[in-house]
Amino acid sequence: MSSATSPTPTPRVISLIASATEILHELGAGAQQVARSHECDFPGAVLDLPQLTRAKFKVHGASSIEIDRSVKGLMEQGLAVYEVDAERMRALRPDVILTQDQCEVCAVSLADVQQALCSWTDSTAQIVSLRPHTMDDVFADILSVARAVGRLDAGNELVGSMQARMATISQSVAGRPRPKLGFVEWIDPPMSGGHWMPELIDAAGGISPFGVSGENSPWVTWDEMAAADPDILLVAPCGYEIATSMPELEGLRNHQVFKELRAVRDGRVFVADGNAFFNRPGPRLVESAEILAEILHPDVRTYGHLGQSYVVWPT
Repeated sequence: MSSATSPTPTPRVISLIASATEILHELGAGAQQVARSHECDFPGAVLDLPQLTRAKFKVHGASSIEIDRSVKGLMEQGLAVYEVDAERMRALRPDVILTQDQCEVCAVSLADVQQALCSWTDSTAQIVSLRPHTMDDVFADILSVARAVGRLDAGNELVGSMQARMATISQSVAGRPRPKLGFVEWIDPPMSGGHWMPELIDAAGGISPFGVSGENSPWVTWDEMAAADPDILLVAPCGYEIATSMPELEGLRNHQVFKELRAVRDGRVFVADGNAFFNRPGPRLVESAEILAEILHPDVRTYGHLGQSYVVWPT
């Protein structure tokens, strides 16, 4: 009689957060993913997977102020911002569900998933909830995902590679003057970058006048931005591609305070893809640091992101 043990089954994974989907695929576990959220759009192959979530407010064609008002209105009523298709999720029989409990506004939350699972008396799915606030948290989350899907070695390799690339970026700009960079995570009302953004700006050789590493992104006013007087302005709203941000920036062209910002007068305003970079705590934060290094120190090193991942705003 054979004593051979059966191979460990490959976990079936549902990812309800875009950054976790990217992590999953970087780990080489993309084939294990059986469904996604409406925000999971990279790599492109995931678009063929069943979509289990939707926003309860208008997204496409809505301005940043309209989205802000819609989200705040739902939250003031104590309502969820996103809807999860619980029946379809159950039918897919997931072993692992990836979600987050960092921000109820940004993506489907842990509470949303728990609500969807509340009627599953027979569910054995492992919920892995990510809550990154710093780069170290991002690395820890990568390892959590890797452990849950049976790819811990790949997780350690990915984290090591990201850390090495970040160190290379920092070394390339060491000893250089450090320009002040005002990061715009949302346009109306304006918000700057917190969490890992001050770390990225620092690693790329710049100074962030707003936001504290590990803390929530701060609301700012254009008057406060003017008082900080950044050398450079980088606009990369969360969830916005470059083409979406451009019309909103046009609306600021004649804003009395905005047009007098030193960065605007000097033609040092940049617009980046905020959907792909900066705002997703996953593997592409390294590319985000590269973009920052290119903008802050274009004479030191280029990575080929200009014209693709970010553009110069025509002032």
